Amino acid sequence: MTDNRLSPGGALTYRASGVDLDLADRTVERLKRLAEGTTRPGVIGGLGGFGGLFDIGETGYRRPVLVSGTDSVGTKLKVAFAAGRHDTVGQDCVAMCVNDILTHGAEPLFFLDYIGIARYDADVVVDLVKGVAEGCRLAGCALIGGETAQLPGLYADGEYDLAGCAVGAVERDALIDGSAVRDGDAVIGLASSGLHSNGFTLARRALLEHAGLTLDDRPPALGGERSLADELLEPTTIYARPVLAALRASLPVHGMANITGGGLADNSFRVLGTGLRAVLRAGTWPVPRVFHLLASAGVGRDEMLRTFNCGLGYLVMVPEGEAGRAVELFRRAGAEASRVGRIEAGERGFVLENAGGLLS
Repeated sequence: MTDNRLSPGGALTYRASGVDLDLADRTVERLKRLAEGTTRPGVIGGLGGFGGLFDIGETGYRRPVLVSGTDSVGTKLKVAFAAGRHDTVGQDCVAMCVNDILTHGAEPLFFLDYIGIARYDADVVVDLVKGVAEGCRLAGCALIGGETAQLPGLYADGEYDLAGCAVGAVERDALIDGSAVRDGDAVIGLASSGLHSNGFTLARRALLEHAGLTLDDRPPALGGERSLADELLEPTTIYARPVLAALRASLPVHGMANITGGGLADNSFRVLGTGLRAVLRAGTWPVPRVFHLLASAGVGRDEMLRTFNCGLGYLVMVPEGEAGRAVELFRRAGAEASRVGRIEAGERGFVLENAGGLLS
């Protein structure tokens, strides 16, 4: 019996055990070209060193506070595996990180990614980094490093994990932490592109198992044009451009919330102090069709609110008198924005008015 872990000379080899370092090294040149397309002032060198280098002195900040965030794509990757489509989830990875640090008013500066994969597939890795690079381009940050680990035995063949870390900066006197939010503030909502990258364990269970749909199906609830895979793999919206444009236009922002894990119910009030609650009114923002599909598959409204963004990917709290200007600034910067609620005194938490209109 031949042992395929052995080289022709009989010695054990890393390649025969499932790790091909030569293939990974050859792919690095393709990844470098993708990273070069995201460069910005402050970047020193390129990919390939032991660490990514960035000179914050080149960014023009006087008294910068660094803001960092790390996250992964989560079980949305299961959809990418099943569909054989890997070129969009990288944007999800960037979005999950940069949208978080953006809530503090931070400009995303640079990003690093991590890919853990069962067996190295150069085309899959390049597709993943294409998505990361696109996310960095949309966020205005540089991809300055990363790691791809070949881990046969830890991941199933054909599967991988994708995570990342973003670092941004904000002037110390411009830092946003929610402490300025007041009773009477208006809440501006920025539309989501769909599920983004949260709640996929429930979404897959509801749609693929309970409702019996396949990724190739084109459900009438989605308009009959897009496949379920198209809808589920729609990349997470990155809000850096509209939010930074509004801040640079001196919009007085009191607080911001990224609607991720925990859905609209748990994230809308995370930046609020004691004695304040976020009151949103259903029917004041568009709800993407995928949420109606989930409701028809048996996900109740309360569960929807505490799991998904329900059409609002990002919330901005501003003084009442600035609400109209805020909506205009965000729309001018390319975001779908609307006034969706208010901040009022009361038990800290979330209230949905006109709840019956959420999925009507």
